[in-house]
Amino acid sequence: MELELSLAVQYAEPAPQLPRWRLRRWVRRSLDVAGGTLPGLRAAALTLRLVGQEEGRELNLQYRERDYATNVLTFEYGMDPEGTVAGDIVLCLPVLEREAREQGKTLLNHAAHLTVHGVLHALGHDHLDAAEAREMEALETRILETLGIADPYA
Repeated sequence: MELELSLAVQYAEPAPQLPRWRLRRWVRRSLDVAGGTLPGLRAAALTLRLVGQEEGRELNLQYRERDYATNVLTFEYGMDPEGTVAGDIVLCLPVLEREAREQGKTLLNHAAHLTVHGVLHALGHDHLDAAEAREMEALETRILETLGIADPYA
């Protein structure tokens, strides 16, 4: 059974290379592959916001006490009694663009990876210790492979 998805996409910065249909595809694939890792999950209600450097820095400072813009921030709200997981995912476009250049990746592949990463956080996955990190990276790699994207950790 396919999980129900409610996805709001907000563009605080123009991102013509990242249209809603593409972002939805990445989120949907993440849920299709990783949804079974969360018992009782029936639906996801997510917001994906694409921001500029200033908003990215402000959010990272306010919520993580780090005074710089980071590539992705996820606000995980857990699962309600009906089985709907909720979360907000913030992608900082200038950071994604810079990292893609520095890492020799396409913007689309890097954005797909960080979208998948954010969705997994919204589902409750984390990478606070080495075992969690290996598990999360393996799941990210598996999802990206279904999208035809190479292992970002290789």
